[in-house]
Amino acid sequence: MKRLGSILLWSAIAAAFIGPGTVTVAASTGASLGPALLWAILFSGIATFTLQEFAGRLAVTTGDDLATVLQRRYPTGFARLATVTLVGGAILLGCAAYEAGNILGGAGGAMLALDAPRGAVTLGLALAAGALLLAGSPQFVARLMAAFVALMGAGFLLVAVSLAPAIGPLVAGLMPEPGFADDSAALLAVLALVGTTVVPYNLFLGAALARGQGLGDMRFGLAVAVAIGVLITAAVLVVGTALVGEFSFPALGDVLADRLGPWARTGVGIGLLAAGVSSAVTAPLAAALTARGLFGVPGEPHWRADGWRFRAVWAGILLVGLGFGLADIRPAPAILAAQAFNGALLPLVALFLLAAMNDAAALGGHANGLLANAFGMLVVGVATMLGLTALTRAAGTLFGFGLPAPGIILPAFAVIGVFAARAVTRREMR
Repeated sequence: MKRLGSILLWSAIAAAFIGPGTVTVAASTGASLGPALLWAILFSGIATFTLQEFAGRLAVTTGDDLATVLQRRYPTGFARLATVTLVGGAILLGCAAYEAGNILGGAGGAMLALDAPRGAVTLGLALAAGALLLAGSPQFVARLMAAFVALMGAGFLLVAVSLAPAIGPLVAGLMPEPGFADDSAALLAVLALVGTTVVPYNLFLGAALARGQGLGDMRFGLAVAVAIGVLITAAVLVVGTALVGEFSFPALGDVLADRLGPWARTGVGIGLLAAGVSSAVTAPLAAALTARGLFGVPGEPHWRADGWRFRAVWAGILLVGLGFGLADIRPAPAILAAQAFNGALLPLVALFLLAAMNDAAALGGHANGLLANAFGMLVVGVATMLGLTALTRAAGTLFGFGLPAPGIILPAFAVIGVFAARAVTRREMR
């Protein structure tokens, strides 16, 4: 029963990263490239587990969440200002951007299953998220999210199995093709799949969930939850292979209804609604937990889960998403903005986390060893590649120049990240 409780608790992480953005990216990748990039989803799961295990182990060992650890490590001066500005500010802005995409995408997907005005669906989704956030502690809300993970997974897995995809291409898709680095579309799809799964604010949420757990239970629950999330994301990609042409939720629903019957459109709509509600809960919750760790004082009543400051933070993030939803802005720009925040922030948070995991004075025998640092440096390298590529693309769009040859620039970005991670671990281990 204890292990089952851990799985239910950590299902919040799967619920957080499988939102409308992940559905959009995975389904559109399946539509354009088939199952060839299933390996990128598998790698994303490994990277997610690596960083979440770091954050969870840090919280279990020190008794503090990630934001509190950052506050303690950098209490004053320029380092404190940089931590609050870069990490705190970017997490809050990133959560707001994700929340806009969550509510827009969740409402858009729900329209496949519900015959109701879009404004009413959007308001209902936001009210449902607010009610769940008012329900109790972060751990209680996390367990409620397990039901949405189950609902989401059932919708997409049932449709994916009903499509009866050929086994051979699915197995082949678990290994990267030798020449994929020369295909710009495939490389950008890989970046999108990893970037929408390895989400910085989930590290702060996971660290808060891990407090009070044992290391064994934490690792088991996290591993099962991430595996379930990877399976659901893969199912979404398989569902996307049914679509030919430009991706949209209505187009996907129409194709599935033609091939499998009206129930498939409803099934995907329910899955998208569950994805929207679950992510619409976890993004504001993560923002409030981050703000409490960075700005609060331990034990202060106003920063408890039922305190007004804690609730003001998540309510503000929720209202931003609701505002975008009622304005009927297209989901794609909000989702792309959230991914841009993610790409810029992920390397920074990963480096902060890797540095903290090599602090032997704080962690003792639970500090990173050689193997953990190797995985950490690999993930930081990929995160840096994601972040610098996102910034390069944004600058190219703004100033009108193209992305340099991916086969050259992406490995260079990854090497920069690995060297930065190596320098951080060496300094902390001295």
